[in-house]
Amino acid sequence: MYRTTASPPRRLPRLSAALLTGTLLLGGLAIAPAASGAAAATTAVRVNQVGYLPDGPKRATVVTTATQALSWQLRNAAGTVVASGSTVPRGADAPSGQSVQVADFSSYQGTGTGYVLSVDGSGSAPFDIRADLYDALRSDAMAFFHHQRSGIAIDASLVGAAYARPAGHLGVSPNKGDVSVPCQATVCDYTQDVRGGWYDAGDHGKYVVNGGLSTWLVVNSFERAERAGKGAALGDSTLRVPERGNGVPDVLDEARWELDFLMRMQVPAGKPYAGMAFHKVHDAAWTGMPLRPDQDAQPRELHRPSTAATLNLAAAAAQCARVYRPYDSAYADRCLSAARRAWTAAQANPAMYAPSSDSTGGGAYEDARVTDEFYWAAAELYAATGESAYRDAVTSSSWHTSADAFSPYGFGWADTAALGRLVLATVPTGLPASDVARVRASVTAAADGYLSRMAAQGYAVPVPADGYFWGSNGEVANDAVVMAVAGELTGDARYRAGALETMDYLLGRNALGLSYVTGHGESAAQNQHHRFWAHQLDASLPHPPAGSLAGGPNSGLQDPIAAQRLAGCAPAACYIDHIDSYSTNEVAVNWNAPLAWLAAYAAERASDDGGSGGEPPVSACAVTYTVTNSWNTGFTANVTVENTGRTAVDGWQLTWAYPDGQRVTSAWNATVTQSGTAVGARNTDWNRTLAPGAKASFGVQGTHNGTNPAPASFSLNAGACS
Repeated sequence: MYRTTASPPRRLPRLSAALLTGTLLLGGLAIAPAASGAAAATTAVRVNQVGYLPDGPKRATVVTTATQALSWQLRNAAGTVVASGSTVPRGADAPSGQSVQVADFSSYQGTGTGYVLSVDGSGSAPFDIRADLYDALRSDAMAFFHHQRSGIAIDASLVGAAYARPAGHLGVSPNKGDVSVPCQATVCDYTQDVRGGWYDAGDHGKYVVNGGLSTWLVVNSFERAERAGKGAALGDSTLRVPERGNGVPDVLDEARWELDFLMRMQVPAGKPYAGMAFHKVHDAAWTGMPLRPDQDAQPRELHRPSTAATLNLAAAAAQCARVYRPYDSAYADRCLSAARRAWTAAQANPAMYAPSSDSTGGGAYEDARVTDEFYWAAAELYAATGESAYRDAVTSSSWHTSADAFSPYGFGWADTAALGRLVLATVPTGLPASDVARVRASVTAAADGYLSRMAAQGYAVPVPADGYFWGSNGEVANDAVVMAVAGELTGDARYRAGALETMDYLLGRNALGLSYVTGHGESAAQNQHHRFWAHQLDASLPHPPAGSLAGGPNSGLQDPIAAQRLAGCAPAACYIDHIDSYSTNEVAVNWNAPLAWLAAYAAERASDDGGSGGEPPVSACAVTYTVTNSWNTGFTANVTVENTGRTAVDGWQLTWAYPDGQRVTSAWNATVTQSGTAVGARNTDWNRTLAPGAKASFGVQGTHNGTNPAPASFSLNAGACS
């Protein structure tokens, strides 16, 4: 049986070693050290091998020792030159160890397939320019989570015969769990049903800290799409999941599979540390390779609860309470109850840290600083409830005003303060307007930092030169999430361009000229580290399914294959497409989650109505009014207005009348005034423009006299809304 050596934790200390410069130049090409399964670049012209959006940035990086500008030509599938220009010399690019120039053909907005960019006698891989470029990746990147489900048969009708498999870890021989899993010695004296959830990465472990972050991103991708008026693209019957057709958005069905597992990891009432969350569950020893989950005969173990895991559960479950309520109020209540219990337990046990030594059979995921998790969880609980106790936890946290919430490395499972900021920047709460403005400014400041770093590099990567550590591709995608949210908050197209250019990097415009996403790109990774998707070890097993993101360059070279075959690599070239290179080529839910988020964002189009014609909408606007919290004499409500017309609204005022004496006392995300029963809400600067199909949300807090009926009608700029 094939086996790897024991894998170290998937998150290691930030790397700050001096840049390595051992990459060879051959005819202007950077050649990765030779290796079985390694992908060496075959062209000096590095492009997004999937392609470009007609209205998006279109840049390529050219590896060359030339110091003068070079001519470039863009040819269509017929070989006809459709655009031309000159490159911009950039010189030495430290992270890649290469000398490069940049070709910018953004001004070309034609569409088609099979384009090739030629520079100085070298041609790129072929690529497309089309509006639906990312539709397939949106589906494939999200399907990754269904493939990684534990405790359910993976059906050929959804994934294809090659990827179908029996349910794993349900206690069916030879499996020992996960329906009745004992704790490690001295941790507890009972067993727990922790079936379900997602396998974290290439092994069979399941980790709450990684699961919480990943679930939050998956659900947040739907939240963001809803705010943009594009939630239907992730709605019911849009993804390949067994729950399709149940009236619930498929992306929420997928996230619920992990949410259910996270809540099963909560210590039961009446037990020591009740309300806390067990840190992880996995095999007693590292799982052998290759091995299908249902064939795993190892005993499973629950590992001691941790404060970090408990707060991940609190944050993800509180988000669930907000987002799932329109579809399943009982489930939302269950999530909120779990979140409250987790928060209370974490407050009672604020320093129960996962030990770094607990790395036998699974990653330790140690984290001895959890103030950021407290901030994130408090932000989500406050957004879900509006309660003062959670607001006070938010505003008293040092992270609420810290300049370091968005680090140079973005966010991750051990660095979650940024998630609290993203919640407070986008979800209506009762925070003072000055607080909301400062939080939003921190998002745009972080995005500006990423854009500056991209502008200074030949491959336009948002990570610093010492940021090529374990899972660097996930870091890149997380940075793109921040830029996309900054674009949402400001309407500034620079941020959208930055987010899209990170996709270029992941899909081939990089030091190796390789797409790190399986099945997407002319030259793509195909031997990622995984127990079942292990074709390189066993020809009867499949390659990874399309849409799986490799961890990416890791200058630490923390596995034997990388250490042997990549010695001397420049940081951005420290990657090998080999199944045994777990430190550069493993998959993980926390890397695919931002990829799925980003793919859904990139796939959105300004209009999906197929052009003009047909009957105009009955009304040019639609309004949703939801009371999010109510008490004896007060309430908070969320108001969402959607532009259902075919032209943009530049500046808006929404008006309504309260039917039973309600009085508005404060508001956020809009300027709200009231005279008698009549209420008017005006846009702020950042949400002034509503493109066709776009939405703006704002919140109000007010008083009532015992009853609190919703307004009967709304008008936008004097026109009645539906």
